[in-house]
Amino acid sequence: MLAHVFELLADGQGVQIMPNNVMLTTQQAADAINVSRPYLIDLLERENIPYEMVGTHRRIAFADLLEHKRQDDQRRRAAAGEVTAIGEDLGED
Repeated sequence: MLAHVFELLADGQGVQIMPNNVMLTTQQAADAINVSRPYLIDLLERENIPYEMVGTHRRIAFADLLEHKRQDDQRRRAAAGEVTAIGEDLGED
């Protein structure tokens, strides 16, 4: 893990380390997965990511956010593979 962190830092990318049980604000969560806050709130309201209400504010567990990102990445890779396969099938004619 540290080797990966050092690679990212060497490439000029930022790195954040936080415990899985930390609770994030909607803005922190949106920033962590590189989406807009309104888009993240839509994901929360569609129950794609679990969250808790603290007073009138939503809080998202970092572990739940990472799980959503992992599943989303898998769906995107599968969709890209399907598009590639379709392109290859079309190119064979």
